[in-house]
Order: sequence, then structure tokens, then C-alpha cells
Amino acid sequence: MRFDRETLLIVGGIMGLLLLASTIVFVLKRRQGSGPPSPVIANLDARVRAWWIMVGLFTVALLTGGLGSVILFGLLSFFALREFITLTPTRPGDPRALFWAFFVITPLQYAIVAIQWYGLFAVFIPVYAFLFIPIRTALAADCKNFLERTAQVQWALMVCVYCVSHVPALLMLEIPGYPGANARLLLFFVIVVQLSDVLQYVWGKLLGRRKIAPLLSPNKTWEGFIGGVLSASAIGAALWWATPFQPWQAGVLAFIITLMGFFGGLVMSAIKRDRGVKDYGSMIEGHGGVMDRIDSICFAAPVFFHLVRFGFTLP
Repeated sequence: MRFDRETLLIVGGIMGLLLLASTIVFVLKRRQGSGPPSPVIANLDARVRAWWIMVGLFTVALLTGGLGSVILFGLLSFFALREFITLTPTRPGDPRALFWAFFVITPLQYAIVAIQWYGLFAVFIPVYAFLFIPIRTALAADCKNFLERTAQVQWALMVCVYCVSHVPALLMLEIPGYPGANARLLLFFVIVVQLSDVLQYVWGKLLGRRKIAPLLSPNKTWEGFIGGVLSASAIGAALWWATPFQPWQAGVLAFIITLMGFFGGLVMSAIKRDRGVKDYGSMIEGHGGVMDRIDSICFAAPVFFHLVRFGFTLP
């Protein structure tokens, strides 16, 4: 696909922000002088470099059209599923059910997105995969912690695959007066959710005092949460021109998905604390694992998709 003027403006703005961030890191390194950078600067440097790679991959996926976006998010789901399952205890009777989860159910879900079959996309994992996983596990005749084991796989598929697949599924929506521009809708969603995470981190570092849930996520503060959500919502409203929404609608939708993104991060942090780990993985330098980067997307994507589908698409 070719980028239209609005998409180019958005991508250019993102590149500009990354250039600014890289410049700030460079200046901080120079001001510190010789020797290894401080842990804070080193972490910021790693995060910015990782963002360059992630933005580059996302831009390439958009350039290749809908199929590229489906493949990208399919791979993200696969790696997130792997990280999630790695944290859960397994038994000798589980590998065959897991094989189906990784190599059959996940690819099929994204194939359904690629052919834009909404009817099956909406029920494939919540109904058919939900029923199939315990059947396949039961056939292994291993009853030890059966309910816990099957529930973990079902939950992993719902969060890592079903919820995330709603992001490329935005491309299948038919919105009046918005033909062929759904890539901008996808961009709007990802930008608002990810900026909310970044801005909550920034506001928390600047003003954060009162912890929201110190046992789950000690870095999340009320000041960071309020500042990040309101800032990201304002940015979402300012980006209304790239969407099929009015400014107030873009602001309200941005507010809703930033809230859902926050709660998604909180829930996924609770799972990490339950398993006694800091991060889901180490694939993304400075960020942890794939799931650490997309945890907010997991909860925000299906809510945003259905709000747009029921509120703005053709009946």
C-alpha cells in the first residue's frame, strides 16, 4: 500500500519523537562524561533503540498492507503465548494440546483475520478452541491439576492470541466515508495505547508519589496514571483528523482504551507477581518480553474494535 498524506504525517511525527529521544539520550551521555552510563541512562538508551526497531517493523508491516500487519501481530501473539506458557506448570499430558494451541489455533485465528471472516473470527477461540483444549488434554489421561492446566492454556489463548488479533482485525471494518483508510485507524489505536504507557512512565518519574498497587506494580503511581491517561487522551483527540471520528469522539475512545490498557498492564503484572518473575521475557532490550510490551494492547484492542464496529460501521 502507499501511505496517504495523513499516514505520512503520523509516521513522520513518530520518527520525529524518536529522533528527539535519541538526541536527549546522546546529550545525557555526553554530560555524564567518561565511564559507563548510569543505569537510568543505560535503560533509557536501550528503550529508545528498541523503539526504533519496533517502529521500523511496524512501518514495514503497514507498507505491505493488511497481510503484513496480520503476519506481524500473528508473530507477536506466538511469542507472547510462548512467554505466557513458559510461566505455567505443565505435565507430560500437555504437549499435544500445546502443539494445537501454538501451531494450529494461533495460525488459524490470524488466517481468519486475513480473509476478513468476522463471524468465525469472533467465536473461533472463545467457543471452538475453548472446548477443544480440555478435550485434547483429557485424551492424554493425565488428571493431575487438570482444571488449572487447561484453564491456563485457555486463558493464554484468549489474552495472547484472541485479544491481540483484534488489532489487525481493525482493517476488516467497513466505515462509511473512510474507505481504504483503516491503516490509520490501526495507527491511531497503537499510538494512543503505547503513548499512554510511555507518558504514565514519564509522569510517574516526574511527579509520582502515591502507589496504586505496590504489590502488583510498584512503579505505577496515581500521578503517573492520571497524567498519562489524560495526556494520551488529549493526543488521541488531537489526532481525530486521521480517524473517522469527531474530535470529542476520538478523545472519548482514546480515554477508554488508555483505561483498558492500564488495567491490562495491571492484570498481567499480577500474573508475573504470582509466578515470581519481573518480566515475561528478555526478547526486547529495555522492555522485557513481548508480553511486557503488548500487555496494555491485550485488554484495549477488543474493546476498541467493538466500540468502532458497533458505533461507526455499516449496519
